[in-house]
Amino acid sequence: MSQEKLIRMANQIAAFFAVQRGDQAEAVAAHISESWAAPMRAALLTHIAEGGTGLDALVIAAAPQIRPPG
Repeated sequence: MSQEKLIRMANQIAAFFAVQRGDQAEAVAAHISESWAAPMRAALLTHIAEGGTGLDALVIAAAPQIRPPG
């Protein structure tokens, strides 16, 4: 999957949870951890570690709570 598609998908998840009640970053992290395959999570976490260009701030905030692959 392309990096651009991962960024778009992560940002769509963030946009959905941004208007929800509760801990929005936790909700983003939970959704990604439960719904994304390990290689997708790995690619996202690598992108975040490299600066996270193009990602919504809520995705960046969720990063520490995203289950690492493996």
